[in-house]
Amino acid sequence: MKIIIAILMFSFIIIFHELGHFLLAKKNGIRVNEFCLGLGPTIVGFTKGETKYSLKLLPFGGACMMEGEDEESSDERAFSQKSVWARMAVVFAGPAFNFILAFLLAIIVIAAAGFDRPVVADVMEGYPAAEAGLQAGDTITELNGKSIHLYREVSFYTYLHADEEIEVEYQRDGKQYSCTLTPQYDEESGRYLFGIYGNSMRERGNVLQILQYSVYEVKYWICTTLESLKMLVTGQVSFNELSGPVGIVKSIGDTYDEVKTGGFLLIILNLLNYSIMLSANLGVMNLLPLPALDGGRLFFLIVEAIRRKRVNPEHEGMVHFAGLVLLLLLMVVVMFNDIRKLFI
Repeated sequence: MKIIIAILMFSFIIIFHELGHFLLAKKNGIRVNEFCLGLGPTIVGFTKGETKYSLKLLPFGGACMMEGEDEESSDERAFSQKSVWARMAVVFAGPAFNFILAFLLAIIVIAAAGFDRPVVADVMEGYPAAEAGLQAGDTITELNGKSIHLYREVSFYTYLHADEEIEVEYQRDGKQYSCTLTPQYDEESGRYLFGIYGNSMRERGNVLQILQYSVYEVKYWICTTLESLKMLVTGQVSFNELSGPVGIVKSIGDTYDEVKTGGFLLIILNLLNYSIMLSANLGVMNLLPLPALDGGRLFFLIVEAIRRKRVNPEHEGMVHFAGLVLLLLLMVVVMFNDIRKLFI
């Protein structure tokens, strides 16, 4: 059951991503040869109009295969025959649709469960927050100049800057205050603490607030993904902490097990929340300027727009092929690591 749920979630997110490419391709008059879910041999498929729609054997991935995307084509409706701006729009549409999906799912979750405003629930006596004058009920608005809208942003920021001094802007009774917090090392927990307890209660709002906090929700996951990538590159987190499909399936299964006793609605909300994170994550990852990813294709298109001359298709194809091989190798290594962690 857990594996089926995970596959359905993956499939829905990937199909929405590919739908972005598909719709913008059709909008720009580009011929789509095949629209598929999954990788490998075709299990079932049918052709409607000029496009073949198919389901592949391996349940991860998907593709919107356009005429002239990776090869030369004289067809006037080929991807390669369209303007650089049309091609950029088609390539960017996939990640953009991931952010749109994350936003739509966030609306559902926040409308049903509310949002976590950055309100201080309590402070620890003898720790920096209490000594600086922070009190229960204060609303944190900025940390070192970074705007804060959700309490999770406070938790994540203080985690990333656990041993650094932080300038805190907060509101109390409609007035703005500021203070400086220097973390204090706690022997018992073995961590630096600022001494703030967050409010675990979620607030419900009107339609405007639901839309507003849905944007904040997507922004939070985009920023979290970027910060996590930065930590990976700088060595703050190890490669072993990366998760691929197997690890994500396990994580989804663990989430399902934790909340299934809470009833159907709680299960749905938690799985939707997980889908928000996955969709925003997929959008960010696909925009990285790496070969074979949408971001890599956009990089070449931007170069073409600046030079007003197309990069040699053969050379670009070789770069994307090399990137695809490396990406597949990375997926194999990450999957092996995921499987290994199942038995540790």
